[in-house]
Amino acid sequence: MTYVWPTLQARDARALIRFLVDAFGFVENVVHGEGDRVDHAQLDWPLGGGIMLGSGSGSSTWQLPPGTFGAYVVTDDVDKLHERAAAAGAEILKAPADTDYGSRDFTARDPEGNLWSFGTYPGEPRK
Repeated sequence: MTYVWPTLQARDARALIRFLVDAFGFVENVVHGEGDRVDHAQLDWPLGGGIMLGSGSGSSTWQLPPGTFGAYVVTDDVDKLHERAAAAGAEILKAPADTDYGSRDFTARDPEGNLWSFGTYPGEPRK
């Protein structure tokens, strides 16, 4: 069960959804809205969790401007995901590399300008 849902806004939410599914491997769970407008979408991450997103309207103090989101996403095969993302046109900002804390990571930017870091570091166990 997911209790924390990162959220982001997009100028072209339908295009961003397609990109996140095709390039990064998110799974489209639900998309509500009509025409070009997305009122609410949920994309699931195969290893758990996910994100929520919608069309940015600027009408709420809750909404961050499109392109200002950033997330770290755990994956079990960084190099394979990097190849997929690059082939799908993701802007690769940092190629896969090993870190001094035991992770293998890469960083990319989506077409809206959001930053995504994918790595093998799953975080520390809960205390």
